Amino acid sequence: MAGTSGRIADKMAFVTGGASGLGLDIVRRFVAEGASVVIADIDAAAGEALAAELGQRFVKLDVSNEADWLAALDTCERIDILVNNAGITTHGSIEDLTIDAFRHEFSVDVDGVFLGCKHIIPKMKDHGGSVINMSSMCGVRAQGDLAAYNAAKAAVTHLTKSVALHYARKGYGIRCNSVHPGAIHTPILDKVMAQVDDPQALYDGWVATHPIGRLGKPEEISAIVLYLASDESAFATGAEFRVDGGSSL
Repeated sequence: MAGTSGRIADKMAFVTGGASGLGLDIVRRFVAEGASVVIADIDAAAGEALAAELGQRFVKLDVSNEADWLAALDTCERIDILVNNAGITTHGSIEDLTIDAFRHEFSVDVDGVFLGCKHIIPKMKDHGGSVINMSSMCGVRAQGDLAAYNAAKAAVTHLTKSVALHYARKGYGIRCNSVHPGAIHTPILDKVMAQVDDPQALYDGWVATHPIGRLGKPEEISAIVLYLASDESAFATGAEFRVDGGSSL
């Protein structure tokens, strides 16, 4: 990756959902900037292939499963950076969604962040670190056809603030911030478009909600994640970092 400068050299990072989409770009950027990375993902084939390519380590992780978290973190002696990136996007209004679909969205997007923030403490509290939770523009600006996703990402936003306060008051030296991307063209968007009758109309609608006139690129999100992972952001905690092309305005 061009322009790298070792901004997180010698740090150990743990990235959930690291085998594809935004997680994949974050992993590549972290490695290019000198970090060692544990790639955690439910997709073992993709995760193992990426780990082999980059010379890093893969662990299989269902972020909604507490036993999985404990087993995965038990393989790590020290972690300096946790990126709670794994997530899903369920399309549907309050009228269309089933309760099972709503609960599944929360089990991945909220339970997964809760478990990461909770169980990372023993791996970080003795030396400090940075926890980065992936929220969304939808965590601050609702859309009628994304009821479950809106609610889940809003929960991540406020959970992040509560966690940041706890870490700070306990003197752990751990920072916790949330990142709020706009619509970024990754495989997860393709999965959402596959849920509707007119994918192109949905895509065009996403573009229209961004004053900047386009969707975002994965590297535009991994850049802010790198900043939050580095010591450059040492005074930032409990904050919302919006990288959304103006869509939350």
